[in-house]
Amino acid sequence: MAKTRPFDRFPDRYDHWFQEHEHLYQLELKAIKALMPAPGTDMEIGVGSGRFASPLGIRFGVEPSMVMAERAKRKGIEVAIGIAEQLPIKTSSIDTALMVTTICFVDDITTSFIEAKRVLRPGGAIVVGFVDRESFLGKRYLNRKEESVFYKEATFFSSSEVLSFLANAGFTDLQAVQTILPDDNIYSRVEQGHGRGGFVVIKGEKHL
Repeated sequence: MAKTRPFDRFPDRYDHWFQEHEHLYQLELKAIKALMPAPGTDMEIGVGSGRFASPLGIRFGVEPSMVMAERAKRKGIEVAIGIAEQLPIKTSSIDTALMVTTICFVDDITTSFIEAKRVLRPGGAIVVGFVDRESFLGKRYLNRKEESVFYKEATFFSSSEVLSFLANAGFTDLQAVQTILPDDNIYSRVEQGHGRGGFVVIKGEKHL
């Protein structure tokens, strides 16, 4: 079952985080842009209120929360109601599938990645942004998980796990960048790889 209840009940609190943490939000966008392919027929899986799709120029998304979908629509994004494990999208019809802080809320990450691969055209790409469970930021989130409206029911993954899930789903040419680094007080850098950053972005390609 899609974990939509906190997003349906507290949409203002969700959007307020991006306003309160503008610099971190912009840095997450910067990391995503570092791996986003050239614009094409793109979609965001778990589009939420459109906080990432809109500035990235993505005009289509899938979202299980009706409340969040309405907010995304007000940003000019076309939204289909659905879940990552069963996308209401035609096979081989998308160039890039973006997932940002979505995998921690899906019921089945393996099925979600397989579905993303199904809807991608040959040569298409998946771009996944997430909080690394093994990072200093991931550990902070885990320690406060029971206090969080949104993350109480979330499942966090490490970068190694996400890379493995993507490879098992058939994605190749995996690349990663990371940001929100523990030794950078102003959180101003995006680096190649993973293992230090709290927020990691991984790109994989579909060749078959």
